[in-house]
Amino acid sequence: MAAERFKVVALVAVVMCLCSADRVVMSVVVVPLASKNGWTTSFLGIVQSSFLWGYMCSSVIGGALVDKHGGRKVLAIGAALWSLATLFTPWAAIHSTNGLLAVRVFFGLAEGVALPSMNNILSRWFPTNERATAVGISMGGFQLGNVLGLVVTPLAISSVGISGPFILFTFLGFLWLVTWAYRVPNDPQESTCISKSELKLIQAGKSDPCQSKGKLPPLSLLFSKMPTWAIIFANITNNWGYFVLLSWMPVYFNTVFGVKLKEAAWFSAVPWGTMAVSGYIAGAMSDYLIKSGYSITSIRKITQSIGFIGPGTALLGLNYAMSPAVAAVFMTMGLSLSSFSQAGFLLNMHDIAPQYAGFLQGISNSAGTVAAIVSTIATGMFVQWLGSFQAFLTLTASLYFAATIFWNLYATGERVF
Repeated sequence: MAAERFKVVALVAVVMCLCSADRVVMSVVVVPLASKNGWTTSFLGIVQSSFLWGYMCSSVIGGALVDKHGGRKVLAIGAALWSLATLFTPWAAIHSTNGLLAVRVFFGLAEGVALPSMNNILSRWFPTNERATAVGISMGGFQLGNVLGLVVTPLAISSVGISGPFILFTFLGFLWLVTWAYRVPNDPQESTCISKSELKLIQAGKSDPCQSKGKLPPLSLLFSKMPTWAIIFANITNNWGYFVLLSWMPVYFNTVFGVKLKEAAWFSAVPWGTMAVSGYIAGAMSDYLIKSGYSITSIRKITQSIGFIGPGTALLGLNYAMSPAVAAVFMTMGLSLSSFSQAGFLLNMHDIAPQYAGFLQGISNSAGTVAAIVSTIATGMFVQWLGSFQAFLTLTASLYFAATIFWNLYATGERVF
């Protein structure tokens, strides 16, 4: 019989899958919407980024709520609200552009709590030397959500219409919510299903408390330490590159290579699928090396370096791709290696600030979201202005390389707060 903590991480992976799929639906749907409404490439970037406006605003508040109330309740409320926003998106798109932007902002507000909640739940249910693997499984679900959204959305549109994928993912969201509410307690100590041996293993593997009882650290103290800035800069870089690829790859394959919507979705989906696998490998490798005696600091630096140098190199190669197949290979390589960030900065918040990890993640996510907004809009402007993706891909690659240097100079796996 499966251990209770693995049942929990399976449900977390499912909701992260839906969280991602609900986002990706829009990156596919905007292609027919832009054609129908006569949107320019620049305005398409604004529509794509509107989700991030709300996401930016809720990250810090959501992180603080997670630290105070735990991830279980906050994640459930967030999933309910983003599922409702998903349901109303096609209605808003038909009736009003401003209405569509408003619904997408609300959608972003609800999804802003997902990552802090995920990390909080996993820190409660897993010992330190299994946490990277648990994050790898959960984020694997997130990446598979990209695949699910990219593949299912064109099929649902062709058979049901634009509203099809939104209705489908809303239903799945509420189905998950019912299961979560009745199956998962906030803490393993509250579980009636967990064995005594598993509970002992979890408790023995924790070196730090994971609750701050609602107290927030002084911001002046938080910002005075360079490891904080290493996490923030890493989040900025990761989100900048991630959302360029997430929001624009269907458009990239469609405009650069003339690939039709269904085929463009498939070309875009394959790299995300491999990212799910490589993220799990990164987490398992990280946990294995820590159990073998390597320092947490060295492991975080190695995995994060792979997570930045890999996609930076791949984006430079993408500039020279002469066919959609070659472009897909470079994208697959870049996204696969970028998943090593999940065992880098994404875990590092609990390393340096276990009591305030949700709040710190909220701050870094907000900074990263600003970067994602800028990159998503700027990609559209660059492409419209210069007529190609090449300049912006090179700029993004340069940011990856600079962030690698900064991370290795200032990151640490030791507790700071």
